Amino acid sequence: MAKEKDVKTNAMRILDRMKIPYAVLTYDCPDFEDGVQVADLEGVPHESSFKTLIMQGKSGGFYVFVLPIEAEADMKAAAASVGEKSVGMIHVKDITKVSGYVRGGCSPIGMKKAYPTVIAAEALHFTEIYVSGGRIGSTIKIGVQDLLRAANARTAEITVNPE
Repeated sequence: MAKEKDVKTNAMRILDRMKIPYAVLTYDCPDFEDGVQVADLEGVPHESSFKTLIMQGKSGGFYVFVLPIEAEADMKAAAASVGEKSVGMIHVKDITKVSGYVRGGCSPIGMKKAYPTVIAAEALHFTEIYVSGGRIGSTIKIGVQDLLRAANARTAEITVNPE
């Protein structure tokens, strides 16, 4: 099973190509529930653990939003951050088709297409944060500025009552 840890995801291959340092944390998670469960399994702080959400705008375009695992997206703020009148979560069955990743293993880096990506401004409170590594059982610890560059993202206030 040692080979399992050496499996690179698309996100990791992109980071390697860009020469961006990162650390991989692995966990055993037979039944994915949510990011809080993952953070607890890995023993990492909830505050610096972020989830990746894919939404579709009224125009039909797809957008990626990265926010703290315990936060809720402010849908109006998220829509405004990408120039849409409104956005809504895509259906779970469409996650793989749109992103190339599965629910629970959706990284903001290396999706099928380069969608506009917005990271919650709370990320700027940290030097490094944790995001999905691109498959269930894998998390990446990465510098915030490196993540912004790798995901070609920007930050905005997109959560309900950000702290």
